[in-house]
Amino acid sequence: MFDLQGKVALVTGSSRGIGKAISLRLAENGVNIVVNYVRHRRDAEETAALIEGKGARCLVVKANVANDEDVKEMFALIKQEYGRVDFLVSNAASGVLKPAMELDARHWNWAMDINARSLLTLAQQALPLMPAGGRIMAVSSLGSVRAVENYTAVGASKAALESLVRHLAVELGPKGILVNTISAGAVDTEALKKFPNRQQILDTALARTPMGRLTTPEDVADVALFLCSQLANMIHGQTVVVDGGYSIRA
Repeated sequence: MFDLQGKVALVTGSSRGIGKAISLRLAENGVNIVVNYVRHRRDAEETAALIEGKGARCLVVKANVANDEDVKEMFALIKQEYGRVDFLVSNAASGVLKPAMELDARHWNWAMDINARSLLTLAQQALPLMPAGGRIMAVSSLGSVRAVENYTAVGASKAALESLVRHLAVELGPKGILVNTISAGAVDTEALKKFPNRQQILDTALARTPMGRLTTPEDVADVALFLCSQLANMIHGQTVVVDGGYSIRA
């Protein structure tokens, strides 16, 4: 069920963190990978080396997913290198961490473009290369449905992302393509280090998680692997939460 030999996955924002973990988990199961990055080239190259060490092929592409021309050029390279995309994981994310009353249009548009609108462009470009049985996954967070301090723009963009997934699921389901969201709990990645109250977030999450530990990038990667497999053939248009039970606590 997890033998995905010869498949191809594009994982955006995959030089570090959750994207890296997903890329490695898929590579372990025979998937050739496209590692996408914007700023951290050395990290991307290190991730590519790990992927190739698992016996998979890897293409490293620098592209800003909020820039439509970058995305088009990336898919031209993917078509040239692989000729197909079986799995698209929209993981790249960014945004300004400010209270709502301090946000301006630039902050709002930045978060929306990178975190939500990019999935639309990626899906449009992937579709001609994606056979029936393909999978599209978006990585979200609990901030899409919960109010988190200083997370207004990012949380709103993640909510928009999850809504977009549902609409794509309706349109792409008849083509045999499954579309889902993976919503992660508090994961201690580089992105979380940008939060001024990072340690408080982690301590609170740990105390409130019934499983007694924080979610790891590898936990999220396991769910991505499952969603790529035949075991997930009827999971469609859903938000799968990976948080050890954190979000069920009142």
